[in-house]
Amino acid sequence: MLMSRSLRRLLPLAAALATGLAATTAAADNPDESATASDSVSKAIFAGGCFWCMEPPFDRQSGVIDVTSGYTGGDVDDPGYEAVSSGNTGHAEAVEVTYDADRIGYDELLQVFWRNVDPFAENYQFCDHGNQYRAAIFYRNEQQRELAEASLADMRERFDQPLATGLEPADTFWDAEDYHQDYADKNPVRYKFYRFRCGRDDRLEAVWGDEAGGPTFD
Repeated sequence: MLMSRSLRRLLPLAAALATGLAATTAAADNPDESATASDSVSKAIFAGGCFWCMEPPFDRQSGVIDVTSGYTGGDVDDPGYEAVSSGNTGHAEAVEVTYDADRIGYDELLQVFWRNVDPFAENYQFCDHGNQYRAAIFYRNEQQRELAEASLADMRERFDQPLATGLEPADTFWDAEDYHQDYADKNPVRYKFYRFRCGRDDRLEAVWGDEAGGPTFD
């Protein structure tokens, strides 16, 4: 039986909260113990075409708490799917990854990201065309920017052709409509057919070989 999205999100967040509360109590008893478990919870934002297909690779990572589909990088407040899919708002379909940085690093998330996109495609990914389907890393702070730039440099060394994947400062992330969330879990047959029809897996294999889809970090 599939676990509901709300329950899936609640369990790890509740565990983190409980751990953080315990750490906070310990810190109160020991003033020198100032850090709490909640300090390790971070967010990352990646765009790689259809957000349905970008959720599963991050969801399977053991250090990832939650993956939310949404829109970012545009000029309109609180856009909906119809507005974004028109290509007129400047937003990209993206995923916001909430993760425990003590269990999985941003550099590891970058490895997952790259191997789930076509880095040569400009303003499209696979069968989806338009700037709303561009591939981009939206860095949220200086550390993420430096790591993203380093990973981009590594990819430029690896491939002997120009890359189109962008680096953009993170802007407001707007959650997508509920029916988009966990689409692969809620609609497995339609999801698999969409991936097949879009040629996503064939193209990833052509670009990345055995690395297609990215590693799984335990």
